[in-house]
Amino acid sequence: MHVKYADEKDRDIRYMDRPEQDEPDNFGIELTEKSIDSVAEIFNTPLTGSYNWDYAEQDNRIKKLYELGKKLNWSGTMDINWGRTPDWHQLPKRKPVEQHPLKDYPLYAALSDEDKALYQMHSQSWIFSQFLHGEQGALLVASQLISCAPTYNAKLYAASQTFDEARHVEVFNRYLQRKIGFIYPVSASLKSILDKVLTDPRWDLKFIGMQIIIEGLALGAFNTIKATTTDPVLKQLITLVTRDEGRHVTFGVNYLEEFVKTLSPEQKEERANFAYEACVISLERLMQVEVWQHWGFDVEQVREIVLKGGLLVDFQRNLFSRIIPNLKRIGLLTDAVKPKFEELGMLDFAELPDDGDIDWAELSKPLFESREVVNA
Repeated sequence: MHVKYADEKDRDIRYMDRPEQDEPDNFGIELTEKSIDSVAEIFNTPLTGSYNWDYAEQDNRIKKLYELGKKLNWSGTMDINWGRTPDWHQLPKRKPVEQHPLKDYPLYAALSDEDKALYQMHSQSWIFSQFLHGEQGALLVASQLISCAPTYNAKLYAASQTFDEARHVEVFNRYLQRKIGFIYPVSASLKSILDKVLTDPRWDLKFIGMQIIIEGLALGAFNTIKATTTDPVLKQLITLVTRDEGRHVTFGVNYLEEFVKTLSPEQKEERANFAYEACVISLERLMQVEVWQHWGFDVEQVREIVLKGGLLVDFQRNLFSRIIPNLKRIGLLTDAVKPKFEELGMLDFAELPDDGDIDWAELSKPLFESREVVNA
């Protein structure tokens, strides 16, 4: 293995070569010579860790979530039936989407049906690539929280979440390699918020950025995909990941709810503004700039078409229906930031249910007795 250190994120799409024969231990794919090189980008963080010497075990929701995390572990290798759909090099010819948002954009309209179907595959790859990169970010943040979370229960839960996130990285990577065949680089907007969360020295901003914003958005997107996908492998994968993510967001809400009460008004406003700015950056996460650039489209023209179409805007807003109620619950939907969220058209979500309370009876069922997993 060769490690190449980069000064910035890799901008290239990573393709997988078609193998001469399936190799089960390698997911049935073979990486190109370039892909064998491991590309690493350095980030530095003035992380302040803390011991917890009293080992006080509080009988609260955090402990209960930790126990559920131990009980409900699953394996991406054994518990997902990867063979229910063909791998990418065996896929039948796909048909292009009939009513594509870019159907009137000249460069898209001029594509052959074959290229339109390929564009569709690129779009799908971009979406799941961002999930993959976001899960790696969550893995790194969770590992930081083990060191810097101040209480015993939170350290244990962060450790269990770290293993969850490793599993999520594994399955999204495997899905992209086996079912799509190439991986897009991390988008600029996602990279921006990951950099901010990972390099901030304050543990509570890591909680806010990851548990509330990034994972809240992911949970909204996963639930939408779970309800609409016709791919049985993807449905099973997303269902298992979503169960984990639900615990993670609930952990963040419950832990931050008590902590935010201890902050001064100035500290609270600083964190409320951080959450708002993270939401603004996250609005860009569904703009497939890298796909448009790859196909030679004019990014600004396509962006305008997509925004005028309204579908993406509605989807963006729906994703935030999970975040705004949680910000209200933890005390960060302050009077000062409310008008800013109102300008984004999101303040109405504040009256929706938050993730501080969950269906404990359903979530506590053995994994493969859960109605969600059985029906996936």
